[in-house]
Parts: sequence; C-alpha cells; structure tokens
Amino acid sequence: MSHTAARRWIRRVTAQVLAAGLAVAGLASLDRQEPSAPLAAEPAAVSTNQIGVTPPPMGWASWNSFFSSIDHNVIKQQADALVSSGMAAAGYKYVNLDDGWWQGDRDANGNIVVDENLWPGGMKAIADYIHSKGLKAGIYTDVGKQGCGYYFPTTRPAAPNTGMEGHYQQDLETFQRWGFDYVKLDFCGGRVEKLDQESTYKAISAANEAASAVTGRKLVLSFCEWGTGLPWNWATGYGDLWRTSDDILFFQQTPDLAKMYRNFDQALQPAAQHTGYVNDPDMMMVGLNGMTAQRNRLHMSLWSILGAPLLAGNNMATMTTETRDILTNPEVLAINQDPRGLQGVKVAEDTRNLQVYGKVLSGTGKRAVMLLNRTGSAANITVRWADLGLTTASATVRNAWTRTDAGSFATSYTTSVPANDAVLLTVSGTEATGSTYEDTTTATTPTFTGVTGASAGTKLVDITYANGGSTARKATIQVNGQYFYRVDFPPTGSATTYRTVSVLAHLAKGANTVKFATVSGSTAPDIDALRVQNIPGTDGVALKGTASNRCVDIDKNTYVNGTQAQIWDCSGGRNETFTQTSRGELVVYGNKCLDADNSGTTNGTKVIIWDCTNGTNQKWTVNSNGTITNNLSGLCLDASNAATANGTKLILWTCNGQNNQKWTLT
Repeated sequence: MSHTAARRWIRRVTAQVLAAGLAVAGLASLDRQEPSAPLAAEPAAVSTNQIGVTPPPMGWASWNSFFSSIDHNVIKQQADALVSSGMAAAGYKYVNLDDGWWQGDRDANGNIVVDENLWPGGMKAIADYIHSKGLKAGIYTDVGKQGCGYYFPTTRPAAPNTGMEGHYQQDLETFQRWGFDYVKLDFCGGRVEKLDQESTYKAISAANEAASAVTGRKLVLSFCEWGTGLPWNWATGYGDLWRTSDDILFFQQTPDLAKMYRNFDQALQPAAQHTGYVNDPDMMMVGLNGMTAQRNRLHMSLWSILGAPLLAGNNMATMTTETRDILTNPEVLAINQDPRGLQGVKVAEDTRNLQVYGKVLSGTGKRAVMLLNRTGSAANITVRWADLGLTTASATVRNAWTRTDAGSFATSYTTSVPANDAVLLTVSGTEATGSTYEDTTTATTPTFTGVTGASAGTKLVDITYANGGSTARKATIQVNGQYFYRVDFPPTGSATTYRTVSVLAHLAKGANTVKFATVSGSTAPDIDALRVQNIPGTDGVALKGTASNRCVDIDKNTYVNGTQAQIWDCSGGRNETFTQTSRGELVVYGNKCLDADNSGTTNGTKVIIWDCTNGTNQKWTVNSNGTITNNLSGLCLDASNAATANGTKLILWTCNGQNNQKWTLT
C-alpha cells in the first residue's frame, strides 16, 4: 500500500503521551484503525527524532568599536584576531562590515563603486581575505536612497546615495558576486521616505531570491527597522533575523543597563522564532569600555536564553582574556546555539523583578533556565519544574557559567542571585505529558482542528513531517485567527522518513485550529502529526466581553507603552493572554501591565499597556458580578460607547451594570 493510501485509514489520535518514554516503535501502538493490508510505510503518530535547525548567527560586527572608520586594514586585523583569539573556533564565524564602508558612488550602469584607497582590490578582495581565514563575510546597506551615515554621520562626513533603493536586485547580485554571505538592511532612508516596512523588506527578500537565481549564491538577510513595523508578525521566512528594538548603543554613548534590559524585553516574541529564524535584540556590548565582567556575563546570559544572534562588537585585537573567556564559555554558547532553535520565555515572577525564564532545549526533559534579578539587592529566586513543562520528579541542575553541577532537586531549585545579575542553569528532568494529533487526510499541509488547550498560554508544538528533497521546504502555520508564520522543514532523508521540528505557539483555552499551508514557489513538506505540550508558567486568561463576545486585545502584537487596549475576535494570541499576579496586576507579554493612563480617575480615561511599575493605577479587582474595577479610581473596565465591533477601544467609566462592562476570564 502506498504511503498516501495508508494515510486515508488513519484517524486522529488525541492521546496523552509521556515524552520521556516516547519511542517510534512504542508510538506505533497508539490507538488507530488498522486496514487489512500491512502499514509498512505508515509513520508513527508522532516522531521523536528531532532535527537540528540553523542556529543564530555568531560573529563580529564593526559598528560598536569603529563606527564609520573601517577599511581593508581594520577588517583584516579583526578577522585575524577573531581566529587567533579562539573566537572563530568557538563558533564566531561572521565578520560584518557595518555603515561606513561605502561613500556613495555608482557608475553609469548603477553599479557600486568603492574607494580603492580604503579597499585595495575592491570589496571582493576583503571578502576573499575573510574567507581565507575560514570565516564568513557580512556587509551593510540601507533600504532607502540614503544610508544612516548620511543622516547621522559619525567619524566620516555624510555620504549621499549610500542606500539601495532602486537597485535592490542589482546590489544584492553585486554583494553575492563579491562573495559576501550576509547583509544587514538598515532603515534610516526608509524611515525618512516613509517606506512601508513589511512590503519593502518582502520585496528585498524576493530580490534576494532573484539575485541568487543569477549568481548561485544567497545572502543571509538581517532586517534592521528597529521593530517599528512589528516584524515579528511577518518577517519569519522572509528575513533570517530581524531587529526588534532600537539600537542598543548610539554613537559616543556608554553601555547602559536599562537599554540592555529594554532590548531583551522587546525581543521576547517566541512564536516568531523557530527553525532558523531569529529575533534580533542588536549587537552585543560585551567587552566595551564601561562593561564589568559581571555585566558582560549578564549580557551573555540574556542573549543566550533568547537564542539571539551573538555579534560581538568589541575590538578583537585588544580583547582581554577575561572578555574572551566570557564570550566563548561553551555551555553558555550551547544554550544559545541549541539545535531545537527556540526562544526562552518568562515562566515566573513571584516577586516584582525577580524573574524566571525557561528555554526548551533539544532532547527530552532538557531546559535552560535564567534566574534574573532586576532589583538593587541580592535575592533568592526559585524555579519550579512544573512551570517549565517538566514533572515534579527530581531534576539535575548545572550552572552554565561555573560549569559545575549543583545537584539533584525535587520539585524546584532556589539560589541567591546578586543585584542586577543572572544565574544561568541547565536542568535535566522528566518531560510532562502532551497531546498528540495525527492528520486524517491526504493533504501534505493539513488543518488540525480540536487542538485542545487546558489553559491559554504558550505551548511547545512538535511537528512531525517528511521531506525527501535535498533542501529545506517551507510551509506556513497559523493558530486560529493569529498571524501566520513561515516554518522551515529541513530534509529528512526520504519521503517516508519522519522527523520533527518545533515551534512555540499561543493557544486559547479549549479547542484551537492549527492550519498549515503551502508557501508559493516552494514544495511543501509532508506534515503528518503534532505533539502539543503545555508550558504552565506561561499560562494566563483571556478577558472576554459579555456584550461583544470579543477579547481584550493589544493591537497587532505591539509592545509600545501607551498603546490603548481594544476588543477583537478571540484568537488565543499572546496579545490576548493576561496573567493575574498576586499583586493585582493584569500582565500581557510577560512584562506590560494593563494601566489607567496617566493615573487617570475620570470617565473616559484610556486603558493602555505600560511597563509594570507597581502603581495602584495598574492594579485591578475582578468582581463576582463580572466587572473589573481599577483599584485607583474604582471605575470599571469599559468597551467605549457600548460598541461591540473589532477595534473598540477600552476606557474607564463609572460602573453601571451594563454588559459592555462585564468580562469573563477564560
């Protein structure tokens, strides 16, 4: 019987499975309706054979140390030092030229002309030199007519016409022919010209594909529009990485802890990061003047639990041994480079600013954990196994920085964390139960209905698939009415060899629909099954309006302070999932509180999101009559003008018993 024919017999299985005991042979015994013929080609309901995906880029970038003052000699020196220091051997492979390499000339055919006094032999020569060291080469441009150096000159005069607008495919072909492997695409010109971020970067992605068809090479695309166009909603699979926040360091600024925390927080977009696509909180400040060893380790801990790109910005030629050892700690790098490719998520904050983050690692029962103390005093922080999606059975704990075992602990682990510092751990425990769902159709990109969430929150989803081709195939995934994301499915060896890749998805409480679709121009993988597991520390509730049957929502997954809350069709998205804290807060995204704007106490005060401050205007009482009152004003959470349509804004208003002021927490 063919594989396709065999699949017609298989009915969906919703089974509770202990992942610690999963094996392909064992899974084949899951309840199914057997045909009379043998099922030799039929896959197990869920494969447990995870496949590794492209890790976040690691390397060095020129901006934070040299700004616009780069030339052939500077880049050669840094490439040499990257190798001699051991950084390259640790995985730092990219040497990325940032702004300043090009002064803006083109020839009669529109081709880039560079100053050969700065770049003897042209840009191909420097790319060749970087490659000769066993490294990869990166370059910089802007999506507009002018680059950032035109609007914000640093160590060289403003140079006009340094952007790629009007030359997208031409410039990408040029970069590829020169031998570059990576391009950072800035947005200074794009911002001034008011270009649309999504359509512009998608056009550049298409131009990159077209250029590759000509040259046979392809560039890693780094989108750098600073999160202004909400790229976590659309960039996955168009770019390889995308900036989620403003620059971590401006020209002539000293490293700043507040900006480090800000960029970390804004990069927490877990549904967008998977299968080789990465949220980018910007280049690192490790080793720069003003950074202590403790601060350097904190920076690395934050970027490692995120699974962020590791692009060092310090001067490789003058780097201290201490800085090198921090940048190359193998256990910290292993957390960042874990082949499952997922982002860490916040799973607990029992006390304000004492936070626990967990990252699902490859294998079974493996987690990375960061205990982050954002206060000014040392404090004990506890990680509970249950919050991570593990059982409460004993788990072993290892400190990644000291590379020592802490021991085996039942239920949880507690340790003291210094002020404004982090403890980075790996935990090996027992995977909690999950639910499996098998495709019942012959579709290669099926729709799974009835995917059940016991509670609203972020879930681990393992996707079983086959790809008998020689290159990665793509499909999109969409949960309910949320944004859809492109997912990469690497080759599995044959059309009947099944492996898994993982994503983090946001599910509503109750039944969810998980829909896959073919990407235009790409052969689809054969998707066969899902395994869905809760990460309980992310669980929350939706606030569903009685009058509208719609949910409190933060528009387009934005995290910007001051964004007014609204109602929208309930989808289970992270922008509709709120955590009730013991402090009376309603927290969305893990770090934004529902807030009475400007501590307002009058009718019509906007209900917004804002960084949690412990203010009374951010505390709420959920009443037995269905109303939610603000603790500062005593006014009710209200859908303005008693409207029920999508996009209706939320305000505070005198409690009047009407249904537009009543909410069900689900």
